[in-house]
Amino acid sequence: MNSCIRHIVFLIIPDATLLDITGPYEVFSQAIEYIQTQEKKTDFSYELHSVSVDKKKNVRTASGVTMLCSENIKTINYPIDTLIIPGVSNTRIEAYKLSGDVLKWIGEQSGKVRRICSICTGSFFLAEAGILKDRRVTTHWEKCHVLKSNYPEVEVDSDPIFIKDDHIYTSVGISSGMDLALALVEEDLGKTVALEVAKQMVLYLKRPGSQSQYSSILTHQHTDYKPIQEACYWIQEHLQEDITIDSLSEIVSMSPRNFSRAFVRETGITPAKYLNKLRVETACRYLVDTHLSLKEISELCGLGSPDNMRKVFFKCMQLSPAGYRKSFRTTFSSDNLKLI
Repeated sequence: MNSCIRHIVFLIIPDATLLDITGPYEVFSQAIEYIQTQEKKTDFSYELHSVSVDKKKNVRTASGVTMLCSENIKTINYPIDTLIIPGVSNTRIEAYKLSGDVLKWIGEQSGKVRRICSICTGSFFLAEAGILKDRRVTTHWEKCHVLKSNYPEVEVDSDPIFIKDDHIYTSVGISSGMDLALALVEEDLGKTVALEVAKQMVLYLKRPGSQSQYSSILTHQHTDYKPIQEACYWIQEHLQEDITIDSLSEIVSMSPRNFSRAFVRETGITPAKYLNKLRVETACRYLVDTHLSLKEISELCGLGSPDNMRKVFFKCMQLSPAGYRKSFRTTFSSDNLKLI
């Protein structure tokens, strides 16, 4: 029998993003299930709590799903080990306000709990509670500049999937809450347990890449200008080829100069930078999901040779291809399309 319980509290705020809560909740639930099935018992287990900010036990999330809370912040009668704060949608966070009493409670808990975590825009609530001063934190890439502007005393890093600064953990958009929860499980119970949980949930134990990758690869989806959309989709399908401004502009029936100007206007970066980012992102997936050599990957991604791939890769990632593979290689491999 486990000698102690670690209480994981999810603060259920009105209109929270549902997956900010349920994603990490399920990771810890799977960890509990795994612990219970092992002959050799651990020194502790988790107990999960959904806690409302007031006396209302039914709390409606942003998606319309209502969550039933077990208690509220004033009726907690156990020591909180880990406190998890979800976010609200990006379109609402700048106008969204938690009451002073709730913010005060969050601030007080930060000095008591072993870990306090935010998912996505939940970092804004930690900042408003006054616990992120001089801390290195992250949030959804779309709101990093807003967080930095509103709270200049906070060091905002837009790149990592999640950041640990002492006992404060912040993570980025929605699904990254599961990445953070897996990291917390690994921190508590070791890599073997975290890997088993990841397998059950069909997740990466350590998701490859950084937040900037996800924002850059989706950039073309934020433009309604069809020629640039077509060019971006064409690039994705022809990475192995020798792609130039002239060839791209010809495909969309524009002059090279007009195409370059339109591309920067619509995406915020030059065609050359976009192409390099996309090639590096594709290389990242090959490095993690396959056993292909650097030579094979560099050819598949249009990066030429392994030497050139290293130069471009390090410029974009501050890490060599070999170092990236070593850091993020998992048991998930698309070579055989199954978990091993």
